Amino acid sequence: MQKIKLSEIAEAVGGTLHGEDGEIISVSTDTRTIENGSLFVCIKGENFNAHLFASQAVEKGAVCVMAEEKVECECSVIYVSSTRQAQLDLARFYREKFLIPVVGITGSVGKTTTKEMISCVMEEKYKTLKTEGNFNNDIGVPRMIFRLDESYGAAVLEMGMSALREISVLTKAVRPTCSVISNIGVSHIENLGSRENILKAKLEILEGMEEGSTLFVNGDDDMLSGVESDDFNIVRYGMDGENLDYAAINIFQDNEKTEFDIEYDGSSYQKIILPTIGLHNVYNALAAFAVGIHHGISPEECASALEKYVPSGMRQKIVRKNGIIFIEDCYNASPDSQKASMNALMLIDGKRHIAVIGDMLELGSYSERAHREVGEYAAEKNVDILFTYGKEAEFSADSARKAGLENVNVFTDKTLLAEKLLETLEEGDVVSFKASRGMRLEEVIKKVYEGLD
Repeated sequence: MQKIKLSEIAEAVGGTLHGEDGEIISVSTDTRTIENGSLFVCIKGENFNAHLFASQAVEKGAVCVMAEEKVECECSVIYVSSTRQAQLDLARFYREKFLIPVVGITGSVGKTTTKEMISCVMEEKYKTLKTEGNFNNDIGVPRMIFRLDESYGAAVLEMGMSALREISVLTKAVRPTCSVISNIGVSHIENLGSRENILKAKLEILEGMEEGSTLFVNGDDDMLSGVESDDFNIVRYGMDGENLDYAAINIFQDNEKTEFDIEYDGSSYQKIILPTIGLHNVYNALAAFAVGIHHGISPEECASALEKYVPSGMRQKIVRKNGIIFIEDCYNASPDSQKASMNALMLIDGKRHIAVIGDMLELGSYSERAHREVGEYAAEKNVDILFTYGKEAEFSADSARKAGLENVNVFTDKTLLAEKLLETLEEGDVVSFKASRGMRLEEVIKKVYEGLD
């Protein structure tokens, strides 16, 4: 982070500086990450109040505290009406110091993978800052923006939401020069009530963009395909939709690799070899390719970058143990991503295909229907064995059985699930794990791996 004067900060956030002026070299909301020269922002939540730790932050090296209530500490203090909003205002002020391409990303499913692929492509031309972990909310987004410095030539920033007006707040700090909306699913439908409202929430990303800039959308998505704008340039990518600017054709998937051609610019073609499987990843790669071309990166460079893509975290990571192939995909789950996971599972050659699925969270009244759809899909795809974990996933198990899938195993205990898996697994099997992050299905994976060692 570049140095900023406290007086500049106070002016940028509409606050009042009490104490001497000075400079900060970093911003933190957590005393564990304080360094000498930090600004400590006191965030209040339902179950915590960082104002109580202001003195501790100063002891660790903070030279200023931003607060919305009275604090006692031996340093300068900037008082504001809301520290959450002030941190976003400061992030916007800081972001505007950098005249660089900033790609904003949102969507119901696939945000992080799309972000990773776009970052791979952008790295061909620029040193690129990208969102780390799950830093995609009103605390995490400013945290990423503050990592910008003069060494970066671009940024790719992910924005998440669970309600209306949340992306609106984030995009005004990020100020994207272009953005991508990957799809409109049913994640957070409990809060938003309908896919129409989810679309409305995702389109808030435009509020932080200048008129005339470009929005990339999945043209095969039934909600996004109809997006039009007089103020923004809409670019569509996909496989089957109409009026696509970037279309994937001649798609071939084989075990751990996907090959396809991208048709673009009327009659141009580029061969893509992607070191992962699943049609959902074709969409992610299309978005990355389109963003790369938009930024003057050659088709060949885009293709080369995508060929080097490596799945991050617990997203479709393939592990081999004792002649068994495991697909770890436990970062998050929705009906669409559960189905995509099963599609990927069935593409890998194996003696038996085993799906381990857990509850999909935050679906509200839609939950039973969504879980039943996933169970029916498992039967439709001819999964050999289905394991479910969690109370909601019992609906998946019930519907899978009713649809003709005979080998279904239901669990609400991770240890018992892992033990049954270890009894069941044979050399040559392919096993996929998929559940919402809150289910922590990786704990089952760990127990299985330990049992195989």
